[in-house]
Parts: sequence; C-alpha cells; structure tokens
Amino acid sequence: MTASASASASVSASPSASPSATSGTTLGAWPTPVGKQAVSSTIEVSGTYDGALKRFYGSGDLGSDSQSESQDPLFELADGAVLKNVVLGSPAADGVHCLGSCTLQNVWWEDVGEDAASFKGKSSSATYLVDGGGARKADDKVLQFNGAGTLTVRNFQVEDFGKLVRSCGNCSKQYQRHIVLSNVRATAPGKVLVGINSNYGDTATFSGVTVVGNKNLTICERFKGNSTGAEPTSLGKGADGTYCRYSASDITYQ
Repeated sequence: MTASASASASVSASPSASPSATSGTTLGAWPTPVGKQAVSSTIEVSGTYDGALKRFYGSGDLGSDSQSESQDPLFELADGAVLKNVVLGSPAADGVHCLGSCTLQNVWWEDVGEDAASFKGKSSSATYLVDGGGARKADDKVLQFNGAGTLTVRNFQVEDFGKLVRSCGNCSKQYQRHIVLSNVRATAPGKVLVGINSNYGDTATFSGVTVVGNKNLTICERFKGNSTGAEPTSLGKGADGTYCRYSASDITYQ
C-alpha cells in the first residue's frame, strides 16, 4: 500500500525536509489518538504522509507482536519521505523503516515492537530527523541505526526502554555513523541512551538531555563493532571528548 492510497496529502519531499519545531521545545503530554487503523501490509511512503494522530497497529502478518529481527515494518519510507502525526499502537511489528534520508515528525510509539524505527540509508550524506514524539515499552532498542549518515533526535521523550539509539554493532555492512541528541527526556526504567561503535569512528553529541528517576542511566557507551554477526564488546562508557561528546551541563537529573 502506498502513501497516496490512504494519506490525506502526498507531496514531494527532499532529503533535507524538516519540521518547524526547534530545539528547546517544551515536551508535552502523550497524545490521545483520533481513530485507529489496522495495517496488514506495510504502508509505503514517498513524499509526506500525515496520519492526523490516528493509531496504526499491525494485523495479519504484521500482528504477531514478536521480537523477530526479520519482521516487516508498519511504514516504509523512501529516500526523502516525511511521516508525521502518527501513533503506533500494539502490535507495532518492526515500526518504521527509513530507506534513505527521512523525517519523523510527531510520531509516537505506545508499545515498541522489535524496534521503533530503523534507519538504513547507504550514503554518508544521508540525514535522518526524529523531531517531537516519543516511545515507551521497548524491551531493547528504540531507534536502530543500521545505515550511514547522521541521525538527529530532538524534542523527544522516551520511557521504559533498553537503549534509545544504537549504532548497529554487528551488521554485515558497517558504516561510520553520527548521532545528535537535543532536548530529550528519558524516564526510568532505562539502560543506555546511545550506543556507538568507536572503532568505526561513530560519534554521539548530547545537549539538553533530562534524565528522570534514573541516575545510573548510561548516557553513552562505546562498543567495538563488527561485521561478522558476533556480539560486540564494550569499550567504555561516558564522555571522552572524541566519540561520546557532552559535558556535565548537558545532562540534567530529576
């Protein structure tokens, strides 16, 4: 199913498309969905898909609510596509896949399936923007960064999660990846905000991060990634000025 089949509007979008919200936006309450829609096959989006805050949830082949890595997503975004004003309910299958640069604006995951979103662009110039929205109930990862380029997450809230962002530790094809977090609130329980592979030159930059109820949350963890499928090994945690970039003033604990 394509976006034009069910979206209220579909227009062309460039890889640099981004919403008007900026860093520092006040993070509000979770939205109340307006209606609901079962999704039995992946909705393919090119251009802009505005879900008008409807709740989308998996059914049929997308309704197993498993943790399988091979699941299909509810939404698949072409290079340069924009997905906005969407609530993903349960089961959420493998959430959202971005095949290239993309923007996720005001997208909410009520109960993360395998992953909330996966970013798969192959170009070092690819840019992915997650602006607004939030996610909760993630057994492991929320945002899975498999491809190349730069992922920016801003004005976002996460609660009850394993890792907010993980640069793929053992993908068969590895890239250098850059992650930027700005105006993000992380509420316990949670384990790690960002995991990167320092051996591939990954970086993670943080500003305006608020941690609620979890002073033991790892802000940034460095791993030795690989392309063999083996479990990556940890190389260290915390700011180091090179790969994990933040200072004490960038993190507020409540």
